[in-house]
Amino acid sequence: MTEYANLFRLDGKHAVVIGAGSGIGRESALALAAHGARVTCADRDLAAARETAGRGGMTAYGLDVLDDSAIEQAAVELDPVDVLVFTAATNVRKRILDYTGEEFDRVVALNLRASFQLIRGFGRGMAERGSGSIIGFSSIRGTTVEPGQSVYAATKAGLVQLLRTAAAELGPSGVRANAIAPGVVETPLTAQIKADQGWYDAYAQKGALGRWAQPSELAGAVVYLASDASSFVTGSVLAVDGGWTAVDGRFDPPN
Repeated sequence: MTEYANLFRLDGKHAVVIGAGSGIGRESALALAAHGARVTCADRDLAAARETAGRGGMTAYGLDVLDDSAIEQAAVELDPVDVLVFTAATNVRKRILDYTGEEFDRVVALNLRASFQLIRGFGRGMAERGSGSIIGFSSIRGTTVEPGQSVYAATKAGLVQLLRTAAAELGPSGVRANAIAPGVVETPLTAQIKADQGWYDAYAQKGALGRWAQPSELAGAVVYLASDASSFVTGSVLAVDGGWTAVDGRFDPPN
């Protein structure tokens, strides 16, 4: 008989959160720890990772995901890992005709290639043990775009397909892989928008809830996908976007 009271508990699980130094990654780490997981807070900024870790009895780990060998080393040193969460991403907001090759490579390297290497590095151990949950962060931009979001949007759409393929390939070994697609969230990545009141307000009005999300509002989705509450969920994209992709949002017709 299923013990539903413990459905979201993560006791005895080791979770590694990449990008735990700030924003959604930080809140994800704190939420996983609150549900009983042993959490490793990984970030390129070790000081920031330590700050997060210090808030909940977690462990900090310095990791540059643009370094393939560092990922391979981390997968060995942190093994066994039951839950992998990765949030690190970057964006260059430019029109396609203004984009440079260097900027394209920089966005793809962090948003897509590093994700590929993380799935490979940590997924192997999960598959060998016969269980695990991989959680990557896509975006509403993987589905809906706007001018200036070309490469970022392409990487976020690509990440969904990468995780779906991981779900297909690793599923027979008991490993699940899913994506979370946030809407507009107040993080360092969106500071440029928040600084422009008109832009900020337009984004707030686009969704059904009429506001931006706080990073903590993504943490519940992470706990869900990490836990046995989602034991039959894999290859999915969980939208946590305040209704952005469900609602047109451009005009509220009169009654």
